[in-house]
Amino acid sequence: MTVVGPFGLSVRDQALEADVQAGLAAVEEGLLEATKSEVPFITEAAQHLVRAGGKRFRPLLVMLAAQFGDPYAPGVVPSAVVVELTHLATLYHDDVMDEASVRRGVDSANTRWGNSVAVLTGDFLFARASQILADLGPEAVRVQALAFERLVTGQILETAGPSDGRDPVDHYLDVLGGKTGSLVAVSCRFGAMMSGADETVVDVLTQYGERLGVAFQLADDVLDIASDSHESGKTPGTDLREGIPTLPVLRLRERAARLGLAEDVALCELLDSDLSDDTRHAEALVALRAHPALEQARRDTVRYAEEARAALAPLPECDAKAALLELCDAVVHRAG
Repeated sequence: MTVVGPFGLSVRDQALEADVQAGLAAVEEGLLEATKSEVPFITEAAQHLVRAGGKRFRPLLVMLAAQFGDPYAPGVVPSAVVVELTHLATLYHDDVMDEASVRRGVDSANTRWGNSVAVLTGDFLFARASQILADLGPEAVRVQALAFERLVTGQILETAGPSDGRDPVDHYLDVLGGKTGSLVAVSCRFGAMMSGADETVVDVLTQYGERLGVAFQLADDVLDIASDSHESGKTPGTDLREGIPTLPVLRLRERAARLGLAEDVALCELLDSDLSDDTRHAEALVALRAHPALEQARRDTVRYAEEARAALAPLPECDAKAALLELCDAVVHRAG
């Protein structure tokens, strides 16, 4: 049993392991090639997060989904490069919006070079992804365009907040479906589609990816509160400090509105205060880590991971399916 990919995913079949490892190595080469520019400074900025590492979660899903067709088909690796470039581009933009100082254990691009360079570098990565995508055919362009529209819509909905009368938790889950679920779903779709898998298989894997993507982000929400920077690769409570309402906070507010407990109301008031103050921020983190809202967010993560697991039921039993199922368990484990 060999460990590959994010979360220490174990692959039991040697042939599958070899395919996945070779595919991920090719993706890594493709990422470095795609982020080269004739301008050395652009290369440095564009490769900043590539060289910082990362889980390569989306490329791994491309490789596993491709096992349901021809994993050596020529479009598989380039499509994995496209989804990872797109993901990296969103990280540059997200860090500007969130004013984050650390990403993947290194200074964020906006901290190192300023907001303008970070935004433009993200745009550069989108452009390079589009160039690769153009060679994969019009259907691939259409799939990516629809996913990108959903991704941006999710970001706008997050910025705008829930409309009057809309349940904030339902709104947030819709946001995650767009911001995270869409691109994870495309990773699975591209892997299956580029490998020539049957359309029914493509649809099943797309549904799996959508649910797994939401579970993955919910696990991130839990980690932002519960972990230290060594585990998460970024400063704990970053979203909290910036007033971004992740699921543990939304579950707290929901509980406070429903039960009216003094300690819940007091914690909500603390979260509404100026958390740029390090003492208040630390106090808020300690309180949330001990609060039932964090456990509720963990249960929500498990629910989406189980939905992802159930989506795979129609697929034939094989080592690739076993690995996809194990990813559901790994996401849950990641959330504690």
